[in-house]
Amino acid sequence: MRADRLLSLLLLLQAHGRLSAGRLAEKLEVSRRTVYRDLDALGSAGVPVVVDRGPRGGAYLLGGYRTDLTGLTEVELEALLAFGGQGPAADLGLGAQLDQASRKLAVAAGPSRAGRLQERVLVDGEHWFRSARVPPHLARIQDALWSDRRVRLHYRRGLERVVERVVDPLGLVCKAGTWYLLAGVEGAPRVYRVSRIEDAELTEETFERPADFDLHAAWTAQVGRFSSGGPEHIQATVRVDPQVADRFARVLGDQLVERRGDGLVVLDLPACEAAVSLLTPFGGAVEVVAPAEVRDRLGELGRALSELYGDAGNPPSNTGSPAAGAARR
Repeated sequence: MRADRLLSLLLLLQAHGRLSAGRLAEKLEVSRRTVYRDLDALGSAGVPVVVDRGPRGGAYLLGGYRTDLTGLTEVELEALLAFGGQGPAADLGLGAQLDQASRKLAVAAGPSRAGRLQERVLVDGEHWFRSARVPPHLARIQDALWSDRRVRLHYRRGLERVVERVVDPLGLVCKAGTWYLLAGVEGAPRVYRVSRIEDAELTEETFERPADFDLHAAWTAQVGRFSSGGPEHIQATVRVDPQVADRFARVLGDQLVERRGDGLVVLDLPACEAAVSLLTPFGGAVEVVAPAEVRDRLGELGRALSELYGDAGNPPSNTGSPAAGAARR
């Protein structure tokens, strides 16, 4: 306890300069006599602390003495204070702890530029038109991770399909605000989107975490097929109507790799189905020139929609089908 108190005493003097014995006693919740003993102990340890006794006295560090207790540079401290407590930390129930740690680091740093990044840069990790919602079973998955216990998952594969799996939870990954569980199933790695977990039951059975497991490397391997050069990776050439150019740039600007004039642009996309999902909302305002597989897939989708909805003024003739009922509603 005394070591912690001596450290706190040193940090207070670094952060505030001269402080009276009474003020130090109040902050440390000890007596003035204890404060003086601790100041003597700091002096004996080689810390250049000066104590002026009397009504206007106080303690201070000689010549602006500072100790780099954190080992952090000023730039490193700026980055940590600005970004360390945002986003996923709150989902994991660590928001308050990170806020408290940030305050302690700020005190340890003393008067500096450590707060300027917070004042000038804000990172909002949420997507547009999406309300943040913590997956209901995230906390239970987290408990299983800490205790190395197997989990029985009921996982939704589709609208009508829920599968049961017993998995070894190896790591949690937050990608663009979405949580994923990386788990071992019979020795093979699997990825589960936490929001699709219908139920998670901690079993009494523990497992041995692989000694050489590297979460970053394992996650990179799992998502490698979506990165540049993956087996399903494509580049799509499309012609964009000027009337939707602004909206197109907002939605797909990050995927744009080349402009060719006459409204032609080249997009970098992970797969054919991803291209279809991203381009369909633009309707006829965006024409896919290449590759043929994307054109063909969009053509199939267009014909299916035309058959389903038919003439906008006339309901489909097959009134008994669920699709027809949905269209009437």
